[in-house]
Amino acid sequence: MPSISMNIFSLPNLLSASRLILGPLAAWSIIENLWLPAAVALMTAIATDLLDGWLARRWQQTSALGGLIDHGSDAFMVALMLLAEASMGLVPWLLPILVIMAFSQYTLDSKALVGLPLRASKLGRYNGIAYFILAGFPIMQHALGIYLIPTQYFYYIAFVLIATTLISMGERLWTLIKIRSK
Repeated sequence: MPSISMNIFSLPNLLSASRLILGPLAAWSIIENLWLPAAVALMTAIATDLLDGWLARRWQQTSALGGLIDHGSDAFMVALMLLAEASMGLVPWLLPILVIMAFSQYTLDSKALVGLPLRASKLGRYNGIAYFILAGFPIMQHALGIYLIPTQYFYYIAFVLIATTLISMGERLWTLIKIRSK
């Protein structure tokens, strides 16, 4: 069984966990139409997400727990941003609900809660990146005052992510059923 890092308070884990604070800050900023603070929270989250894994690998501090903190913090942050955007009609309510469900499924069928590393699928990885892009694009457009995509389009773009999330969840469920039937 993979070991869980003895130092839960390592710098990589703390960087990952910072998104547990940045998520509510970004969501509140979105709801209050404070786009610059939302953009700062988003950019800080992206920077910590890039840095945490790099540092963990460089300092040989990778662990199943660190992966769970990293991915869980990402899911928490993006779900909150999407929930805030859903409250403004920018994306359908179904998307942030599915993000939470997909991460929960990912965690449970990877058995991450008992110390095993998360098992990502290729589609799941792409969805995770796309969630951040979809949640971040309206924030950055409003913060910068540059509107490359009409705001109402985000609502329809979200349906593509809803579809790919459902496909990814279906694939994970099918794989789990096949494994258990052997």
